[in-house]
Amino acid sequence: MAQLPCMGDQDIELLNSQTHIWNTIFSYVKSSSLKCAVELGIPDIIHKHGRPMTLLELVDAIPINKAKAGHLARLMRTLIHYGFFLHTKIQGSEVGNDGYALAPPSTLVLKDNPFSLRPHLLCVLDPIITQPWNHACEWFLNDDPTPFDTAHGMTIWDYAAHQPEFNHMFNEAMACDSRLVMNVVIKYCKGVFEGLNSLVDVAGGTGTVARTIADAFPDLKCTVFDLPHVVQGLEGTKNLDYVGGDMFVSIPHANALFLKWILHDWNDEECVKILKKCKESIPSKEKGGKVIIIDMVIDNVRKDEKSFETQICFDTMMLSILIGRERAMKDWEKLFSDAGFSDYKIIPILGLRSIIEVYP
Repeated sequence: MAQLPCMGDQDIELLNSQTHIWNTIFSYVKSSSLKCAVELGIPDIIHKHGRPMTLLELVDAIPINKAKAGHLARLMRTLIHYGFFLHTKIQGSEVGNDGYALAPPSTLVLKDNPFSLRPHLLCVLDPIITQPWNHACEWFLNDDPTPFDTAHGMTIWDYAAHQPEFNHMFNEAMACDSRLVMNVVIKYCKGVFEGLNSLVDVAGGTGTVARTIADAFPDLKCTVFDLPHVVQGLEGTKNLDYVGGDMFVSIPHANALFLKWILHDWNDEECVKILKKCKESIPSKEKGGKVIIIDMVIDNVRKDEKSFETQICFDTMMLSILIGRERAMKDWEKLFSDAGFSDYKIIPILGLRSIIEVYP
């Protein structure tokens, strides 16, 4: 091998900077590759196979053009590098001993996993959600509230109201997150709901959260409150019902109100309006009234690079589709004070998000 010349620091920095920029440019390849694998059903096929699969076995199990087997191998190499699949050896195989197995993150995109994030992945990576980034520069120059408005000519809420297919996809994405989060909440934070007689899940979508709470607390009357087109046709149970309306106008009365992943959708002014409506709908703190919020508290997570990256990416994604943002503790404190609440308590148990109890 020829001896490499000794490079100067400036040249090394130049090449490292090029690599850094390339890796940033190609960040979309990671998520797009995972989306492709999920749409092809690769995680489910390997899971149902019950053991690692060779490339030929995988090609035979997927309804793809068999001439593209080599391209599938390239896709799998990328997904192995990013930790979604594992490369393994298959002993005694007649068709080659290199195989693919699921890595732990891939189990969270399996269709039959009760906590699957598959709907959330497909929603966030849908062109309807990603297209606004093609208009971000244009948005910074105009008066539209979000790049989503610039791309689609309306807010995401109006788009969902007029496009049933997107509305269903969006609600499924929210529901899959709720199943995962509420599993942790019911297991470790039951005390948040104990002693309550009634609870309203504000902007509760199709009711995944409220159903979980209603099942865990049979004596607690739960109500899902959302826009009429969201709750239309949904049927309640013994201690669960659905009510259509607008949280900016009025919210049904209850001992407690529940807002999961709602306030980060709105700017500070709108959040104060929502919180004031919440305050009007609950009894005093002495009588057990409170608002229960699940949302991100930026400075309330472990201080590691990966968590911070997720937080700032989440906040920047919100910038592209909604007028809201992720908030630090001081931001939450100001919202609660401006809305007339007296106190709050943060329970940092949900990974990058927390439970916040707010008292009138």
